[in-house]
Amino acid sequence: MPDWVIVIIKSLVLIVVLFTFTKILGAKQLSQMNVFEYITGVVLGGIVAIHTFDPQANIFHGILALFIWFIIPFMIEKINLKSKVFRDFTEGKSTVFIQDGKVMEDNLKKEGYSTDDLLEKLREKDVFLASDVEFALLEPNGTLTVLPKRENRPLTAKDLGITLAPQKEPQTVIMDGKVIHESLSNLNLNINWLETELEKLNVSIENVFLGQADTDGQLYVDLFDDSITVPSPTEKPLLLATMKKCQADLELFALSTENQQSKAIYERNSKKLETAINKIEAYLS
Repeated sequence: MPDWVIVIIKSLVLIVVLFTFTKILGAKQLSQMNVFEYITGVVLGGIVAIHTFDPQANIFHGILALFIWFIIPFMIEKINLKSKVFRDFTEGKSTVFIQDGKVMEDNLKKEGYSTDDLLEKLREKDVFLASDVEFALLEPNGTLTVLPKRENRPLTAKDLGITLAPQKEPQTVIMDGKVIHESLSNLNLNINWLETELEKLNVSIENVFLGQADTDGQLYVDLFDDSITVPSPTEKPLLLATMKKCQADLELFALSTENQQSKAIYERNSKKLETAINKIEAYLS
């Protein structure tokens, strides 16, 4: 058999084996590699490269080496889940760089970080003054976690005393012109609802590149034809505006009538509607 055919066959076999092992090790192996996992990745790649390039290398020896370098990290990962001490040894511990607004110089030197390195990491977090930081922690995977001082954090609805409606993950209900029925079911919606919403936008399903619906039943679409502008959903703002108009009308009726009984009815219902608006305004904003 020609060498080039052997190289192709071995490459395909080793790619399948390496892909399978990587999938079993999980996504963490790809996104949060510690020192041991980094070494494992380099060695696995080297084994595949050597046994792919050399037609004379025994492919079974390559698979055996891959298995060994797979099973060891796999077992270590399982032990890590059960033992904090072992996990600290293999993955390392977090290191405090800034505490109570003070830079911990000794910890910087311990991790081999200069002042410039620290400032660079802070700039990556959109922090340009070390004095703006309350707490900063170097994670075992090399990322810097930063907690700004309270006065330097963005305002939240909680800080302003505003109650917001709970929100769940939006669902993609149309992709590449095809309806995703499972996503509709997750929102307790059906195809009839989808078709009705698309009719309001004067759009057919086949022309929709991407369609997403939120938990409030509002549909957002992006069309294949980028020259066509699709209006944003207006049901919730329109409902809120209508309720506020009705409440204002009731107040106006109460002021304009001279009948005391009618005035009391208008005022009572105006207050009821105002209470209802205050309760649901967060959901309609």
